[in-house]
Formats: sequence, structure tokens, C-alpha cells
Amino acid sequence: MATSSYPLLLKQPVKLACVQLATGADKTANLAHAAEKVREAASAGAKIVVLPECFNSPYGCDYFPSYAEQLLPSPPSPEQSPSFHALSAMARDNGVYLIGGSIPEIEVSADNKKTYYNTSLTFSPAGELLATHRKVHLFDISIPGGITFRESDVLSPGNKLTVVDLPEYGRVAIAICYDVRFPELATIAARKGCFALIYPGAFNLTTGPLHWRLLGQARAVDNQVYVALCSPARDMSASYNAWGHSLVVDPMAKVLVEAGEGEEIVSAELNGEEIEKARRGIPLREQRRFDVYPDISQGYELKSP
Repeated sequence: MATSSYPLLLKQPVKLACVQLATGADKTANLAHAAEKVREAASAGAKIVVLPECFNSPYGCDYFPSYAEQLLPSPPSPEQSPSFHALSAMARDNGVYLIGGSIPEIEVSADNKKTYYNTSLTFSPAGELLATHRKVHLFDISIPGGITFRESDVLSPGNKLTVVDLPEYGRVAIAICYDVRFPELATIAARKGCFALIYPGAFNLTTGPLHWRLLGQARAVDNQVYVALCSPARDMSASYNAWGHSLVVDPMAKVLVEAGEGEEIVSAELNGEEIEKARRGIPLREQRRFDVYPDISQGYELKSP
């Protein structure tokens, strides 16, 4: 058992499922299909269910404005955000914590200026909104002979780390896709007591085979916590081809489960004692040298979810 000075970050074992979802151009159909798959995951015993990035729409700068929904002031009306209400119902109807991948969000100012975000919504088993994460790091890359993409041509970045408390289990951190490349977010979240780092994402066929699994394992081994990456299913007829391969990594960086390319639900049992076992065996928390380098989590105040 964990020592009294280090209580279990995950209070009781929990089954987490990543829904590697196939989506198309019809938002209503995407929402209905997501509901079917969340129901399937919950029926198999999952209590935390994760959807992929842009689960309600195709992914791409050409699509963000036309699929964007207004989330503020919260709660939005069903007309302003059908996805908000669909996610709330999925969580409530299945009694699960639902990390709703992400959706394109629009915010309209008093002078009618439109700002777009890539936004993840997390709901409780009662269907209540628990947390909102706007993608902090925008996907702006250019790999010669590979891929060029600039989310910042359309999207604006969020400005906070997102940690949410799931009362029966503990804290999780939620970030989106490109956020996984920035270890500072993960480090702060882990030191704020998270038992899992959860990333809905849509890596591509250039960076996916190189870095997807590597980054999931890196964030896990750095922080000795669970990491879940949830991708859309691959669609070679789409303008953006997702890598797929949703996975869950344990605190020793072992890949517990990994999907293939197509639509699939993958799940894993998370256990708080496995976190403590990793941390007792390789005691990084006692060995850090904050006299040599700073503790970047010090002074960081978690903002309202």
C-alpha cells in the first residue's frame, strides 16, 4: 500500500476507454454515431470515456469556421451548440465521465469579432460540464516532403492548463493533440496530483508513425502517471488523414493497449497502486534537484476549469 505521506492519486481502480471514431461531413450523424460508441464503451464497463479531436466534424482549417459552435455564455442553447448538449446526454445516459474529444468553438465579441478555438469539454456522469480546455499550442508545422499545416491561420490559442477533479477517482489533466509535445504542461499537471494525462489528438501520417506512441510513452515515463491518446479513425478519402492508433500507457511507459487504423474502442484498467509502485521503484520525486533547476509547478495556480 501507499505510505501515509503519499496517498494514492487514483483512489480506486477505473476502466478508461478511448473511442477511435470514424467521422464524416454530417455533424448530426457524427453526434449520433459518437453516442452509439460511448454507449458501447460504457456497456463494456468503462467509467471514463474519451473521444477524439474534432469528433463532430472533419479536421482542417477549411472546416473549423463552418462547424464551430458557440459555447459561451454557458450553458449554450441547443441551437448554439448541439455538440454540448449531445455530449451532456451521452455522459448522463451512460453514467460516465466523458472527455468529449474536441470541437471547433466560436466566440463572438460585442463588436461582432469572431474568434475560433479548438475546445474540449468534459462532463460528469450527471451530464454536468466539469471542464473546458482550449488547445494551448496550435499546430503550426512545416516538414519538407511531409506536411505543412497552420492552425493559427484560423484558430486562437487557449491560455490555461486544464485539471479536472473526478471525485470518486482523483484528478486528470486534459490537453489536445499538439499540446502533448510540450512537457511543461504535463509536468505541472502531474505535480498538481493528476493520475492521468489525457490527450484527444489527430496526428497525421508523417508525424504519427514517428512520434505518436513515443510522445505518449515520454509523458508517462517523465511523470510516472497514466497517459491516454485518443485519435480519430483513419479516412484516406478525407483531406486530412489521421494516424489512428489510440493508446493507453502505464506509469512505467508500457503501452497497455493500442488500436489499429480503423474505428475501434480500446480500454485499460487504471490502478493507483501501479503509480505508487513505479514511483517507489524509481523515486524521481525524492531525487529531483530543485537546487540545480527550478520546480516549474511552484507558483502555478490552477485556473477555473
